[in-house]
Amino acid sequence: MACRLFKALRSTASTGSRNFSSDLRKVTLIPGDGIGPEISAAVQKIFSAANVPIEWEVVDVTPVRGPDGKFGIPQGAIDSVNKNKIGLKGPLMTPIGKGHRSLNLALRKEFNLYANVRPCRSLEGYKTLYDNVDVVTIRENTEGEYSGIEHEIVDGVVQSIKLITEDASRRVADFAFKFAKEQGRKKVTAVHKANIMRMSDGLFLRCCRDAAKNFPEVKFEEKYLDTVCLSMVQDPNKFDVLVMPNLYGDILSDMCAGLVGGLGLTPSGNIGISGALFESVHGTAPDIAGKDLANPTALLLSAVMMLRHMELNTHADKIEKACLEVIKEGTYRTGDLGGNAKCSEFTDAICQKL
Repeated sequence: MACRLFKALRSTASTGSRNFSSDLRKVTLIPGDGIGPEISAAVQKIFSAANVPIEWEVVDVTPVRGPDGKFGIPQGAIDSVNKNKIGLKGPLMTPIGKGHRSLNLALRKEFNLYANVRPCRSLEGYKTLYDNVDVVTIRENTEGEYSGIEHEIVDGVVQSIKLITEDASRRVADFAFKFAKEQGRKKVTAVHKANIMRMSDGLFLRCCRDAAKNFPEVKFEEKYLDTVCLSMVQDPNKFDVLVMPNLYGDILSDMCAGLVGGLGLTPSGNIGISGALFESVHGTAPDIAGKDLANPTALLLSAVMMLRHMELNTHADKIEKACLEVIKEGTYRTGDLGGNAKCSEFTDAICQKL
């Protein structure tokens, strides 16, 4: 079920791609904080210009205090995602050092969004230090160091527990190989530190090895995290699909985004057993919020991934093509891309090509 969303990720879909435009679909929209409402509005405007058959259900995820005194996701937001099974999310802010749990993490756990998929691909006409990058990172999304299990043993000594389970590891490993096979990709690299964390990363690696046996047509290799980081900045073309535990994926996916121009250009999808949530993974940029300066590309391309997940491939292709053409032409690039266009100008330029 999960892998269908990435058909035609590598390029635009084939001529025969399906377009179920006759059915209006409801999608949960979480605008987010900071620049989130601006870039969400930009996506909505572009989707309207492209006549995408979607009805947005906008929800607020401002934390609410529950009966136990702890802050959590509003029930209305939970109900919306559970009902629609598909959502798009802008950036959310998590206060540091104030005892607040990450809402991003809470959303992944609430809906069991076990696989985070981040394609990092060079954009034609936007020059970076690396050419022809085409790497996909697949990150286990529910456990590892991000399980939130930590406590103070004695004053000044804190223990954080890295939780790795066989079920979660097998699930994401199988997903990675199915994804590679369906996308016609040649290789899956398991990223780990099993030489140091022999039991936890060792379990994850064993699950990847077992999954590889079921996909003999896909080449499998094992690499240490530090080795992958070194090789990636030397020659990213050595890699194709990478699968890894949670923390490693968080770090490595951001590094890969840097190879192609940064988080402002990189889409992301969180895939679960019964639903999916697509998001921009950059920050809330409060310094430029409300100034019409934000770049909506990451959220827009995440929305394109969402459309492919919904098998609305014709609409996805049209929007992606328009966005990449505007970036390539260079007239309406936002400040983070070296231009001086406003968010609204960039958005309007895309709409004019639809």
